[in-house]
Amino acid sequence: MITLHVQYFAILREQRGLVQEALTTTAATPAELYDELRARHHFTLPGDRVRAAVNDAFVAGTAPLREGDRVVFIPPVAGG
Repeated sequence: MITLHVQYFAILREQRGLVQEALTTTAATPAELYDELRARHHFTLPGDRVRAAVNDAFVAGTAPLREGDRVVFIPPVAGG
């Protein structure tokens, strides 16, 4: 188990009802963490539509997570 600091943006923030939280998880990668959070909080976006950043750097969904990491999930952005 590790403790992570997770931040949410846009629709994920709306669906979670929080900007950020600290949580304990067994997830080893951002993809595993998003799947866990999606099931827990009923996020509507599939994992392949969300980008992950760990400690201010975009990472692959398979990147390892470590104790105390700050994980940000960023949904697609529309604009013109």
